[in-house]
Amino acid sequence: MTEEPTPAHAAAAPHDHPAGTRPAPVQPAAQPVEPVWTAPVRRTPAGIVILTVAGLVIGGAALLLVFVYLATFLGGGTLLVGLILALIPLLGILLAVRWIDRWEPEPRPALWFAFLWGAGVSVVTALLFDLGVQLARAGTGLVATDDGYAAAVLQAPLVEEAAKGAGVLLLFWVLRRRFDGPVDGVVYAATIAAGFAFSENIQYFGVAMLEGGAGNLGFTFLVRGVLSPFAHVMFTACIGIACGLAVRFRPLAAVATILLGFAAAIFLHFVWNGAFYLVESDSLVVYYLAVQVPLFLAAIVVVVLLRRQEERVTVLRLREYAAAGWFSLAEVGMLATRDGRRQARGWAARQPQTRKQAMHHFIHNSTRLAFARQRMLNGTAANVDRADETELLGLIQRDRAGVIN
Repeated sequence: MTEEPTPAHAAAAPHDHPAGTRPAPVQPAAQPVEPVWTAPVRRTPAGIVILTVAGLVIGGAALLLVFVYLATFLGGGTLLVGLILALIPLLGILLAVRWIDRWEPEPRPALWFAFLWGAGVSVVTALLFDLGVQLARAGTGLVATDDGYAAAVLQAPLVEEAAKGAGVLLLFWVLRRRFDGPVDGVVYAATIAAGFAFSENIQYFGVAMLEGGAGNLGFTFLVRGVLSPFAHVMFTACIGIACGLAVRFRPLAAVATILLGFAAAIFLHFVWNGAFYLVESDSLVVYYLAVQVPLFLAAIVVVVLLRRQEERVTVLRLREYAAAGWFSLAEVGMLATRDGRRQARGWAARQPQTRKQAMHHFIHNSTRLAFARQRMLNGTAANVDRADETELLGLIQRDRAGVIN
C-alpha cells in the first residue's frame, strides 16, 4: 500500500492551506473484511430538518400573505396574468442556478427554504417596512415630495438586500457543515433572489396591465423579464460569495467580509434603481449597455471561475485519497473532471437502474468527501468533519460495489 500521505507530500501543494494548520492525515484503506452489516447509517442533519419545516410553514404562510396582498388591488384575473408572466424569468433563473449547482448539489430542502424566504419572508419584510415609513410620515404630517426617489433609490436597496441577505446568513449559520465556499453562497443567494424577483414581478406586471393595458405590460415584461431578469440575483450574489469566502477566515475577518458583501449588494442595487431617476430617459439604453451589461458579463465570468475552482479542489483532494489507496487515479479522473463525469453518466445510462443510481451516488459522495477534506485544510473543520469523512468513505465503498456488481 502507498505510504500514508500528509499535506506536505500529497497531491496538494503545501501552500494550499493556511500556515500553521495541519489537518489529520488521510486514513489508510482498511483490509477487506466480511462485514455483518454493509449499509452505512445516514445521519440527517437536524438543521436541514428544521429548515424544511420552517421553510414550508413560515415561508409558505408569508408567500400566501403576499398573494392576498396583491389580490386586494390587482384582482384575481390580473394577478393570474402577472403570475404566469413572472414564471417565465423565474424558470430561466432556476435553470441557471441548477447549472451552477451541478458540481456539488446543495440539499433540496434548503433550496426550497431559500426560495420561500425570498418570495415570502423577504417581500413581507419589505412591505412592512414601507408601511412603517408611510405611517411614520402620516403621524408626523410629512408628505413625500421626491416622486418616490427616496423609497426606490435609498430605501429599497437597504431594506430588500437586508431582507434577502438575512436568509443567506441563516442558511450559512444552520448549514455551516455543508457551506463549502462561494459557489454554495451564489446558489443560495440566487435562489432567494429568484423568489423575491418572482413576487415583485407579479406586482409590476399586474400594475402595468392595470395602468396601461397590454402595451405597457409588454414594455414592463421586456425590461424586467427579458433585459434584467438576473438583476436581483446579481445584487444578492455578492452576499452569497462573501459568506462562502467567510468560511475560510477567522471570525473577525469573516464578519468584515460579510459586511463588505452586503455593502456591494446595496451599492449595485442603488446603481440599478438610481439610473431610472438620475439618467435621462433617452440615455437609459446607453447606460444599460455601458454599465449593466458589462456588470452582468463580469458576474458570469466570476461564476464560471468559481465552478472551475470547485473542480480543481475535487481533483486535488481525491488525489490525496488515491495516494492512500481509496481510489485509483483513473477513478479520480472519472469522478473529479467534467469529461470524466460525462463519460461515467453516459455509461451508467445504459446500465440497469441500480447501477445507474450507484454511479450517481459514487460521484456525489466522492465530491462531498473532497470538500469535507477541504474544510480540514482551511482550518474550519470540527470533530463532525472527521465523522463525515468516515461515513463518506463507507458510502463510497458501497457505491463502488453497486457500480461493479
